[in-house]
Order: sequence, then C-alpha cells, then structure tokens
Amino acid sequence: MRKYSFQFFFNLLLLLWIVSTIAACKSPEKNGLPHIIIETGYGDIEIELYTDKAPLTANAFLRYIDSGYYDQSNFYRVLNMYNQPSNAPKAFLIQGGIWKSNNELAQSLPGIPHESTKQTGILHKEGTISMARNEPGSAGPEFFIMVEEETGFDFGGENMGDGLGFAAFGSVVRGMPIVRKIHNLKEANQYLQPPVYIHTIRRK
Repeated sequence: MRKYSFQFFFNLLLLLWIVSTIAACKSPEKNGLPHIIIETGYGDIEIELYTDKAPLTANAFLRYIDSGYYDQSNFYRVLNMYNQPSNAPKAFLIQGGIWKSNNELAQSLPGIPHESTKQTGILHKEGTISMARNEPGSAGPEFFIMVEEETGFDFGGENMGDGLGFAAFGSVVRGMPIVRKIHNLKEANQYLQPPVYIHTIRRK
C-alpha cells in the first residue's frame, strides 16, 4: 500500500483552497442573481438585480443592457431637498437612461408590466434601483437609484397619485459614494448641468 506524506496532504489541501478561492473570486453572484456595472465618468456602480422577485422588470432591464441601449447614455436628473415643491412629498434620487441620448428609441419601446412592491417585497431603501414611469405598465429604459429610503415610492405611498408606487428591481452593492457624488452635482430645475456620461451598462 502506497503511503502518503504529510507534505502531500498539505499540498493537496492548499491546492483545494486555492481552487475554491479562485472560483469564489470569479463568481460574485453567489446567490445566482445577476450583477451589472454602470460605468460612469465618476466611477463604477455595481448593482444586483432581483430576477427572482421582480422577473419582468429585472429581465427587461437586462434585455436593454444586452441590446446596447445604454451605451453613451447618461444620468440626467436628480431630486434633492432644494429642487422640489415645498408642498410635495420629497424624494432623493438620481435618474438615468436614454431619454436625452436616444429619445426616439426610449419612446418606441413597449412598456413593462408593472410589478409593485406589494408583489415583489422590494422596498425603496437607500441604493434601490427602480423604473421611472407615468401610468402603470408604461415603464421603459429610464431608471433611478434611491439616495435615501423612500417609503412614498412603495405600494400605497404618496409619491405617486395612483398609490401603486414604482417597480423596484435591484440594489447597489458597490458604488454608493459614486451615486451620492452624482446626486450632489450642479443641477437646474432638477436636471444635471451637464448630464453625467454613462459609457455603458454591462453584465459583470
């Protein structure tokens, strides 16, 4: 019977540890959920998309990404303490998409069926990403990221007249300082001056 030395077993364990470490580094989506990267001139923002809880919204966003719609797009709008009516419910967010960079495409895309926070359980907390909309089911490629918790954006909240709230579908896992930096940039009547360039949005 062949005998193995202590050094052999030590090397084997070391090899297994290295392999498992490399695998973990290559797989940031430990829970199986997709991650995407928003590449801006101020740095990258990494977001986890909840395709399990909000499949219609999250997968529509992934289709926009895979189609290259967000290449050379921008963050163009911010809501802060000073640029909203004093008698209106307040919100703190940055909004981006292709409304300014490719408005014709933005208007041509079909709306995404509305997935409310009552359905998904994804609340509008700090770092939550959600879809902008007018009527329920009208959301397209325009999205926003919460800078603070906003219960008024959830189902039954006061920030949307119909009480159905907005469709949240993911959360920032890295890059909130970038989000806050963009939120604090110069704006006029809620619109960034100039807009913040998004080189691309891609899957991680």
